[in-house]
Amino acid sequence: MVQITGTTKLLGVIGDPVEHSLSPLMHNQAIASLGVDYVYLPLPVKSADLKNAIAGFEAIGLVGFSITIPHKQTIIPLLSEISTVAQGVGAVNTVYRNDHGWIGTNTDIEGFITPLQGYDRDWTQTTVVILGCGGAARAVVVGCAELGCTEIHVVGRNQDKLGQFKESWINSDLAITIHTHAWEQLPELIGQANLLVNATPVGMYPNIEQSPVDQLAMARLPENAIAYDLIYTPNPTQFLRQAKERGAIAIDGLEMLVQQGAAAFKIWLGQTPPVDIMRHALQEKLGLLKT
Repeated sequence: MVQITGTTKLLGVIGDPVEHSLSPLMHNQAIASLGVDYVYLPLPVKSADLKNAIAGFEAIGLVGFSITIPHKQTIIPLLSEISTVAQGVGAVNTVYRNDHGWIGTNTDIEGFITPLQGYDRDWTQTTVVILGCGGAARAVVVGCAELGCTEIHVVGRNQDKLGQFKESWINSDLAITIHTHAWEQLPELIGQANLLVNATPVGMYPNIEQSPVDQLAMARLPENAIAYDLIYTPNPTQFLRQAKERGAIAIDGLEMLVQQGAAAFKIWLGQTPPVDIMRHALQEKLGLLKT
């Protein structure tokens, strides 16, 4: 258990809402295991109060903080600097302080690719199909580029958003080719996918029986493909159940949550995070530990 004293340094997560966040549980377990004098707090901040909140964090000496919806993009103008990675994604999920002020970066990319790095794949020859064209999909694109993937197909339901998504990468330094497709083209694309990523909220609680892919389309997924759902609860999602039935490798969003948190922890404390303890805390909370 974290012991709070007069010298305890503050970390936290901002968002609206923030009550659902599992980050305080994960980070405080890590802090307790290392015996360091920190505490990680949920910090509810409404959009209209964001600027004042950042000034307040500086005044009380907050060491750093995580960012969740809806502040990942709107916070950028309030920071002194953002990392190249965060610029590429167009969003910040982790903030820390240095002599120049608040610095924003994005650990979602590291969180996304870490589970994939354990598989022996030629990523340069991997065809990636991403479902969705929102902020989560942007992190997936950058992560896939870092792995070495060169051919990425993004599928969306809104043609205007798809067009904006594709256009936003035109001046990117990433060595990738992005193709955008209407949802009706998904069954054909799935048959070519070596890595299929769900970057939509479809299948999240309370609509846990939903999947962004119907059964007939999923039946075309190659048996050796990797299906990756960024959703971490329920576990597994309907999307991953379908993929497992096809003999695909299934990766859920829990590991991404753990790894992005671990990357942020290392930035703030400069110490190697206890990843196993962070993972165990979340698995226990979500009832995923085998008895």
